[in-house]
Amino acid sequence: MTFIKRLFLTLISNLDKRSLEENDPYAHLSDEELVERIVANNNPMLFGRLYDRYAKMVYNKCYGFAKSQDEAEDLTQDVFLQLFIKLKMFKGKSKFSTWLFSFTYNFCVNYVNRNKQRKMSDKSVPVEDSEYKLSAEIPDEDLFEMKSKKLKKALDLISAEEKSLLLLKYQDGASIKELTELMELGESAIKMRLKRAKKRLMETYNTLE
Repeated sequence: MTFIKRLFLTLISNLDKRSLEENDPYAHLSDEELVERIVANNNPMLFGRLYDRYAKMVYNKCYGFAKSQDEAEDLTQDVFLQLFIKLKMFKGKSKFSTWLFSFTYNFCVNYVNRNKQRKMSDKSVPVEDSEYKLSAEIPDEDLFEMKSKKLKKALDLISAEEKSLLLLKYQDGASIKELTELMELGESAIKMRLKRAKKRLMETYNTLE
């Protein structure tokens, strides 16, 4: 860990933490209101409050893409470091928590793909319309009936992009509208990506014992 990174993380997670907990004038603020004040003042102490609210959840999501707890912790720290820099990108078109989870997944997808020496594309993969129309839709109920351990293994075997999309939709509860805003894609493109991801997940799941 670099000195700058260590200093930043110490600042947001520990510095004056007692006063934040005992006499926090911002405890009543919503995430969105807190973000607005952080961006307006570029205040690392207020960002520490945001860190406290979401560090554990971000870690849990990073852990799904990591190979160890140490790696998940490093990913979590990197996510928050980048988040402090790019927090002004949040425009309030979705709940902050949904936006943050998408931000986290995107960071993890890039991390996984860098390790695999692959380039990540934000464009939809061209698919013939006939494929979309003729391929059978997989009911969401089929996903909910999957066994958790086997499902986790199947999620680890599909692409990081597909995994992050499915987690956003079915774990974090992002709506189609929110996904179109987060991914800057049309509704039909989102639905097609979800359909392909569900199909890939089901096919992978069925190959496992």
